Amino acid sequence: MNLRHATLHQLRIFHAVAQHNSFARAAEALHLSPPTLSLQVKQLSETVGQPLFEQLGKKIYLTAAGRTLADACADIETRMERLSEDLEALQGVERGSLKLAILTTVKYTVPKLLGGFCAAHPGIEVAMVVGNRENLLQRLANNQDDLCIMGQPPEQLDVVSEPFADNPLVLVAPPDHPLVGKKRIAPKRLASEPFILREPGSGTRLTSEKFFTSQGVTLKNRLEVGSNEAIKQTVAGGLGLAVLSTHTVTAELALGELVQLDVVGFPLIRRWHVVYPRGKRLSAAALAFKDWMFEHQPTPGRAR
Repeated sequence: MNLRHATLHQLRIFHAVAQHNSFARAAEALHLSPPTLSLQVKQLSETVGQPLFEQLGKKIYLTAAGRTLADACADIETRMERLSEDLEALQGVERGSLKLAILTTVKYTVPKLLGGFCAAHPGIEVAMVVGNRENLLQRLANNQDDLCIMGQPPEQLDVVSEPFADNPLVLVAPPDHPLVGKKRIAPKRLASEPFILREPGSGTRLTSEKFFTSQGVTLKNRLEVGSNEAIKQTVAGGLGLAVLSTHTVTAELALGELVQLDVVGFPLIRRWHVVYPRGKRLSAAALAFKDWMFEHQPTPGRAR
């Protein structure tokens, strides 16, 4: 056995198969034909001198040798990423790459910041994923991105979390709601009102429920909706009230499609946070974008 004959290309292919637990999915992810991918894994197995996978039924599993090699591949990938970051740092922030994961609510603000940043640094390649809180926590746990932008930082993960902008939450209603125009509405007056809520685990929902619980109010859940756009349309249709980020409803408030209710205790002030695993070495591009966000932090539109 002489692992010096193994190529980096073969190791990357094998690692992809190990991560996907599927030759077909790995081939699709790497844009390779399944026969080409299988041949590379077979040659690597011959170099190692032991089988790397075993098949039981329609599923494949790593052998003991395969698990050992997969761990080594993860180490190699991490070292290559660090090498890339070190080389990018030598070139400054005019070259390099940036991988972002942002909460769905943040898509109303961060892309604008990113547009200005890319205009100032056109040589940086950017990839951005938009997802809900559960998606972002999973990506954060797997260290898939340079930076994650979210509301409430996770308590169960060891991360660095830096607040960079306010995210006020407001209570909105359809224009013909009986409470529109009322001043200093007591939270308890909303006990019988139906609410349109985000999915369980949503930061906006957690903050809303915590506030109303402190006021002795249990929200009447009429409907759970997985996106802010759908919530806005549902509220505008008269099906209930909702608590949403000011950033998400600026246009609807300005057009009169939704109305912000004057409820005592609102707006609820949350913060946007830039989050990344503790101990992670941020690339020059990631550090530059983090600084850019602090320097150009968004201001919510003023609308009533």
